[in-house]
Amino acid sequence: MLPEIIIGVLLPFAGTTLGAALVFLMKDKVNQLIQKILLGFASGVMMAASVWSLLIPSIEMASDSVSGRSNFIPTLIGFAVGIAVLIAIDKSVPHLHLGLDEPEGPKSTLHKTTMMILAVAIHNLPEGMAVGAIFAGMLADNASISFTAALALSIGIAIQNFPEGAIVSMPLRSEGMSKSKAFGYGTLSGLVEPIGAVLTILLSRIMVPLLPYLLSFAAGAMIFVTVEETIPEASEGKHSNFATIGFAAGFMLMMVLDVALG
Repeated sequence: MLPEIIIGVLLPFAGTTLGAALVFLMKDKVNQLIQKILLGFASGVMMAASVWSLLIPSIEMASDSVSGRSNFIPTLIGFAVGIAVLIAIDKSVPHLHLGLDEPEGPKSTLHKTTMMILAVAIHNLPEGMAVGAIFAGMLADNASISFTAALALSIGIAIQNFPEGAIVSMPLRSEGMSKSKAFGYGTLSGLVEPIGAVLTILLSRIMVPLLPYLLSFAAGAMIFVTVEETIPEASEGKHSNFATIGFAAGFMLMMVLDVALG
């Protein structure tokens, strides 16, 4: 089982790395239309993964410990805490949003590249936690989470991370950074995911009863990032309709993956 878990934990990181590698193949600047579609697609994958792979299993797991119609309470609490924690991180850590906008106020004290890495790290941490939480649920022999269901989430996040890796590396290249260095920063931006996944797995093995809370916490954090970062950036300016089409495609793909593999 350990090799399967290692593969599942590393898949999202591999998706980011492959996406960042596109800097060696593509032009120096990302076409705005393509960027909108990729951002919308990533948003759709994250939103569907939050519902099918995290919130629904959380409610099903809570049913084993909470009787009656109150089985939604652990999921509700975890979701709310996930939103609150990400709001606190977003407010307290200086960073750029995904659009590489110019920093304002105290944010200007940090180098633009450093802030971009911080932004993506904040963006990726909930995804790593989500992968860790669902694999932890599988390790706890919970009937509602199979290996294929956990793998579906990893594959979905890896697919979402592929365009994200390009979104990180290509703008850095367009600002004059070498292709190899831009690739390195793009790859580095995804490193937080396997770290977050492993820490979540280790933590949950000690506190198995908290798994419903951990799953919904990860869902809340992922949805916050989607609503706060990727959707506004995708819908801003021109080509917003294409971003919506990308969102729908990503949502449907993740839904199909979860249902087919789960």
